[in-house]
Amino acid sequence: MDFSAMSYQIFEKATDDYHVEDHVDTPINNPYELKSIEYYLYLKNWIDAVQWHLEDIIRNPDINPVEALAIKRRIDKSNQERTDLVELIDSYFLETYKEVKALADATINTESPAWAVDRLSILVLKIYHMHQEATRPDAEPAHKTACQQKLAVLLEQKKDLSSALNQLLDDIKEGRKFMKVYKQMKMYNDPSLNPVLYGKK
Repeated sequence: MDFSAMSYQIFEKATDDYHVEDHVDTPINNPYELKSIEYYLYLKNWIDAVQWHLEDIIRNPDINPVEALAIKRRIDKSNQERTDLVELIDSYFLETYKEVKALADATINTESPAWAVDRLSILVLKIYHMHQEATRPDAEPAHKTACQQKLAVLLEQKKDLSSALNQLLDDIKEGRKFMKVYKQMKMYNDPSLNPVLYGKK
């Protein structure tokens, strides 16, 4: 099984597992070996699933402002965890291909493999929820039709993204491309870089 197919299968499992309880405070029960790539892929999608639903909740126009602020801070924390995990997955690829000698004409990709993995995880959630909307019993026929059309596009995107990720990994393996990972360096979460935080008396 290629890496994209393995990732997609794990992402689907995590998405399905989350929706058994369908609650943002459901404890994660990761079935994979601790610190394995499968473990990190499952964790990645679980974080994405929780954040997806937090983003839904915070858009409730009747939400209590205190609750909204708490959720916003939880989303910020989740974004940092997500970024850290993407960088960790890239470390896996760097270790996997560390012995590969890049060809003289090797080029760098616009994004690292793990950021493509990140997009694939989000895509699984989009497909899951669009399928829900396309088959929602109380929805109008026009709504279902529109969602079916969007679902078809998402499924085509899944095919293209999976193919592109596998091609990128093949290119890295064969030395046609090389990895160069830049840390995200998010400034607003860092008390030494955010003026609002370091300027507090």
